[in-house]
Amino acid sequence: MGEASYKRILLKLSGESLQGASKGGIDFPTVGQLCDEIVQVQRLGVEVGLVVGGGNIFRGARAEETGLDRPTGDYMGMLATVINALAIHGALEMRGANTRVITAIEMRPVAEPYIRRRVQRHLAKGRVVIFGAGTGNPFFTTDTAAALRASEIGAEVLMKATRVDGVYDSDPEKNPDAKRYESLDYTTVLSENLRVMDATAISLCRENALPILVFDFTQPGNILRAVQGENIGTLVKGA
Repeated sequence: MGEASYKRILLKLSGESLQGASKGGIDFPTVGQLCDEIVQVQRLGVEVGLVVGGGNIFRGARAEETGLDRPTGDYMGMLATVINALAIHGALEMRGANTRVITAIEMRPVAEPYIRRRVQRHLAKGRVVIFGAGTGNPFFTTDTAAALRASEIGAEVLMKATRVDGVYDSDPEKNPDAKRYESLDYTTVLSENLRVMDATAISLCRENALPILVFDFTQPGNILRAVQGENIGTLVKGA
Protein backbone atom coordinates (compact mmCIF):
# COMPACT_ATOMS: atom_id res chain seq x y z
CA MET A 1 0.00 0.00 0.00
CA GLY A 2 3.01 2.28 0.35
CA GLU A 3 4.19 4.44 3.20
CA ALA A 4 2.67 7.55 4.72
CA SER A 5 4.40 10.91 4.52
CA TYR A 6 2.73 12.14 7.71
CA LYS A 7 2.35 10.76 11.21
CA ARG A 8 -0.61 12.94 12.27
CA ILE A 9 -3.08 14.78 10.02
CA LEU A 10 -6.22 16.87 10.35
CA LEU A 11 -8.72 16.22 7.57
CA LYS A 12 -11.33 18.94 6.93
CA LEU A 13 -14.56 17.82 5.26
CA SER A 14 -17.39 20.13 4.31
CA GLY A 15 -20.93 19.15 5.19
CA GLU A 16 -21.72 19.20 1.47
CA SER A 17 -19.17 16.42 0.91
CA LEU A 18 -21.52 14.04 2.77
CA GLN A 19 -24.60 14.69 0.65
CA GLY A 20 -23.32 13.07 -2.54
CA ALA A 21 -25.42 13.92 -5.58
CA SER A 22 -28.44 14.92 -3.49
CA LYS A 23 -29.33 18.50 -2.63
CA GLY A 24 -28.94 18.11 1.11
CA GLY A 25 -28.86 15.71 4.02
CA ILE A 26 -26.55 12.73 4.38
CA ASP A 27 -25.91 10.19 1.63
CA PHE A 28 -24.62 7.13 3.49
CA PRO A 29 -22.98 5.45 0.47
CA THR A 30 -20.93 8.63 0.05
CA VAL A 31 -20.08 8.64 3.75
CA GLY A 32 -19.11 4.99 3.47
CA GLN A 33 -16.73 5.68 0.58
CA LEU A 34 -15.04 8.45 2.55
CA CYS A 35 -14.74 6.20 5.59
CA ASP A 36 -13.24 3.37 3.53
CA GLU A 37 -10.40 5.72 2.59
CA ILE A 38 -9.97 7.00 6.14
CA VAL A 39 -9.63 3.41 7.36
CA GLN A 40 -6.97 2.77 4.70
CA VAL A 41 -5.07 5.85 5.88
CA GLN A 42 -5.28 4.73 9.50
CA ARG A 43 -3.90 1.30 8.59
CA LEU A 44 -0.73 3.03 7.41
CA GLY A 45 -0.20 4.10 11.02
CA VAL A 46 -1.39 7.67 10.49
CA GLU A 47 -3.12 9.40 13.41
CA VAL A 48 -6.28 11.02 12.02
CA GLY A 49 -8.26 13.96 13.33
CA LEU A 50 -11.30 15.09 11.37
CA VAL A 51 -13.34 18.30 11.36
CA VAL A 52 -16.66 18.23 9.51
CA GLY A 53 -18.94 21.09 8.53
CA GLY A 54 -22.73 21.17 8.64
CA GLY A 55 -23.71 22.94 5.41
CA ASN A 56 -25.62 19.91 4.09
CA ILE A 57 -28.09 20.40 6.96
CA PHE A 58 -27.92 24.05 8.00
CA ARG A 59 -25.44 26.84 7.29
CA GLY A 60 -25.27 29.33 10.13
CA ALA A 61 -23.91 32.16 7.97
CA ARG A 62 -27.20 32.23 6.05
CA ALA A 63 -29.36 32.48 9.18
CA GLU A 64 -29.99 36.19 8.80
CA GLU A 65 -31.74 35.50 5.47
CA THR A 66 -34.40 33.65 7.46
CA GLY A 67 -34.81 36.37 10.10
CA LEU A 68 -32.71 34.61 12.74
CA ASP A 69 -29.87 36.45 14.39
CA ARG A 70 -26.38 35.28 13.42
CA PRO A 71 -25.38 33.72 16.77
CA THR A 72 -28.56 31.58 16.85
CA GLY A 73 -27.93 30.49 13.27
CA ASP A 74 -24.32 29.63 14.02
CA TYR A 75 -25.29 27.49 17.01
CA MET A 76 -27.79 25.67 14.80
CA GLY A 77 -24.98 25.09 12.31
CA MET A 78 -22.76 23.72 15.09
CA LEU A 79 -25.44 21.19 16.01
CA ALA A 80 -25.63 20.17 12.35
CA THR A 81 -21.90 19.37 12.42
CA VAL A 82 -22.48 17.04 15.37
CA ILE A 83 -25.10 15.11 13.36
CA ASN A 84 -22.55 14.70 10.58
CA ALA A 85 -19.84 13.71 13.05
CA LEU A 86 -22.07 10.97 14.46
CA ALA A 87 -22.80 9.69 10.93
CA ILE A 88 -19.08 9.42 10.19
CA HIS A 89 -18.46 7.85 13.60
CA GLY A 90 -21.06 5.17 12.94
CA ALA A 91 -19.72 4.39 9.46
CA LEU A 92 -16.14 4.14 10.74
CA GLU A 93 -17.10 1.88 13.62
CA MET A 94 -18.91 -0.42 11.17
CA ARG A 95 -15.57 -0.74 9.37
CA GLY A 96 -13.70 -1.70 12.51
CA ALA A 97 -12.14 1.66 13.26
CA ASN A 98 -12.02 2.84 16.85
CA THR A 99 -13.33 6.43 16.98
CA ARG A 100 -14.24 9.22 19.34
CA VAL A 101 -16.59 12.14 18.70
CA ILE A 102 -15.41 15.28 20.47
CA THR A 103 -17.53 18.43 20.68
CA ALA A 104 -16.76 22.02 21.58
CA ILE A 105 -20.24 22.27 23.14
CA GLU A 106 -20.87 19.79 25.93
CA MET A 107 -23.42 17.07 25.13
CA ARG A 108 -22.08 14.17 27.15
CA PRO A 109 -24.73 11.57 26.21
CA VAL A 110 -23.52 11.62 22.59
CA ALA A 111 -19.92 12.89 22.62
CA GLU A 112 -16.95 13.76 24.79
CA PRO A 113 -16.20 17.41 25.59
CA TYR A 114 -13.04 18.80 24.04
CA ILE A 115 -10.02 18.37 26.32
CA ARG A 116 -6.75 18.67 24.42
CA ARG A 117 -4.69 16.20 26.45
CA ARG A 118 -7.44 13.59 26.24
CA VAL A 119 -7.63 14.05 22.47
CA GLN A 120 -3.85 13.61 22.26
CA ARG A 121 -4.18 10.27 24.07
CA HIS A 122 -6.98 9.11 21.78
CA LEU A 123 -4.84 9.84 18.72
CA ALA A 124 -1.78 8.12 20.22
CA LYS A 125 -3.91 5.02 20.82
CA GLY A 126 -4.93 4.90 17.16
CA ARG A 127 -8.44 6.27 17.48
CA VAL A 128 -9.92 8.48 14.77
CA VAL A 129 -11.01 11.68 16.50
CA ILE A 130 -13.96 13.50 14.93
CA PHE A 131 -14.40 17.10 16.05
CA GLY A 132 -17.94 18.50 16.02
CA ALA A 133 -19.55 21.84 16.92
CA GLY A 134 -16.79 23.94 15.35
CA THR A 135 -14.96 26.10 17.87
CA GLY A 136 -18.07 26.35 20.06
CA ASN A 137 -18.34 30.06 19.28
CA PRO A 138 -20.54 31.94 16.80
CA PHE A 139 -18.96 33.97 13.97
CA PHE A 140 -16.23 31.35 13.44
CA THR A 141 -16.33 28.87 10.55
CA THR A 142 -15.44 25.19 10.59
CA ASP A 143 -12.38 26.17 8.51
CA THR A 144 -11.18 28.13 11.52
CA ALA A 145 -12.08 25.20 13.77
CA ALA A 146 -9.96 22.93 11.57
CA ALA A 147 -6.98 25.30 11.73
CA LEU A 148 -7.38 25.62 15.49
CA ARG A 149 -7.68 21.89 16.22
CA ALA A 150 -4.87 21.01 13.83
CA SER A 151 -2.60 23.47 15.63
CA GLU A 152 -3.65 22.24 19.07
CA ILE A 153 -3.10 18.53 18.35
CA GLY A 154 0.20 19.10 16.55
CA ALA A 155 -0.94 17.88 13.14
CA GLU A 156 1.76 17.98 10.46
CA VAL A 157 -0.68 19.10 7.78
CA LEU A 158 -4.24 20.33 7.43
CA MET A 159 -5.86 18.55 4.48
CA LYS A 160 -8.88 20.32 3.05
CA ALA A 161 -11.01 18.00 0.93
CA THR A 162 -12.90 19.86 -1.80
CA ARG A 163 -14.67 19.19 -5.10
CA VAL A 164 -11.89 20.77 -7.20
CA ASP A 165 -8.30 19.63 -7.71
CA GLY A 166 -6.61 22.52 -5.97
CA VAL A 167 -6.57 26.31 -5.78
CA TYR A 168 -7.15 28.41 -8.90
CA ASP A 169 -6.70 32.09 -9.68
CA SER A 170 -10.40 32.22 -10.61
CA ASP A 171 -13.40 29.92 -10.49
CA PRO A 172 -12.56 26.98 -12.82
CA GLU A 173 -16.25 26.16 -13.19
CA LYS A 174 -16.83 29.61 -14.72
CA ASN A 175 -13.47 30.29 -16.36
CA PRO A 176 -12.04 27.46 -18.51
CA ASP A 177 -8.70 29.34 -18.61
CA ALA A 178 -8.35 29.46 -14.84
CA LYS A 179 -4.81 28.70 -13.65
CA ARG A 180 -4.21 26.06 -10.99
CA TYR A 181 -1.44 26.59 -8.47
CA GLU A 182 0.74 23.69 -7.34
CA SER A 183 1.95 25.66 -4.34
CA LEU A 184 1.24 29.00 -2.68
CA ASP A 185 2.34 30.95 0.35
CA TYR A 186 -0.09 32.18 3.00
CA THR A 187 0.45 35.86 2.23
CA THR A 188 -0.45 35.42 -1.44
CA VAL A 189 -3.62 33.55 -0.50
CA LEU A 190 -4.67 36.40 1.77
CA SER A 191 -3.63 39.31 -0.46
CA GLU A 192 -5.28 37.84 -3.57
CA ASN A 193 -8.33 36.57 -1.68
CA LEU A 194 -8.00 33.11 -3.23
CA ARG A 195 -10.67 31.59 -0.97
CA VAL A 196 -8.67 28.56 0.11
CA MET A 197 -10.18 28.95 3.57
CA ASP A 198 -11.42 32.02 5.42
CA ALA A 199 -8.87 34.66 6.37
CA THR A 200 -8.92 33.77 10.07
CA ALA A 201 -8.06 30.15 9.32
CA ILE A 202 -5.26 31.09 6.91
CA SER A 203 -3.78 33.55 9.41
CA LEU A 204 -3.84 30.93 12.16
CA CYS A 205 -2.07 28.42 9.93
CA ARG A 206 0.53 31.02 8.98
CA GLU A 207 1.21 31.87 12.62
CA ASN A 208 1.74 28.19 13.43
CA ALA A 209 3.57 27.24 10.20
CA LEU A 210 0.89 24.65 9.48
CA PRO A 211 0.80 23.57 5.81
CA ILE A 212 -2.59 23.30 4.08
CA LEU A 213 -3.17 20.79 1.28
CA VAL A 214 -6.24 21.50 -0.84
CA PHE A 215 -7.23 18.51 -2.99
CA ASP A 216 -10.13 16.84 -4.77
CA PHE A 217 -11.67 14.18 -2.54
CA THR A 218 -14.22 13.10 -5.17
CA GLN A 219 -11.56 11.07 -6.98
CA PRO A 220 -11.45 7.65 -5.29
CA GLY A 221 -8.17 7.06 -3.51
CA ASN A 222 -7.12 10.72 -3.33
CA ILE A 223 -7.18 10.89 0.46
CA LEU A 224 -4.73 7.99 0.56
CA ARG A 225 -2.60 9.53 -2.21
CA ALA A 226 -2.47 12.83 -0.33
CA VAL A 227 -1.31 11.11 2.85
CA GLN A 228 1.36 9.24 0.87
CA GLY A 229 2.73 12.53 -0.39
CA GLU A 230 1.72 12.29 -4.04
CA ASN A 231 1.71 15.58 -5.92
CA ILE A 232 -2.02 16.25 -5.99
CA GLY A 233 -3.86 19.46 -5.24
CA THR A 234 -2.28 22.70 -4.02
CA LEU A 235 0.03 23.02 -1.03
CA VAL A 236 -0.14 26.29 0.92
CA LYS A 237 2.84 26.97 3.18
CA GLY A 238 5.36 29.60 4.14
CA ALA A 239 7.36 31.51 1.54
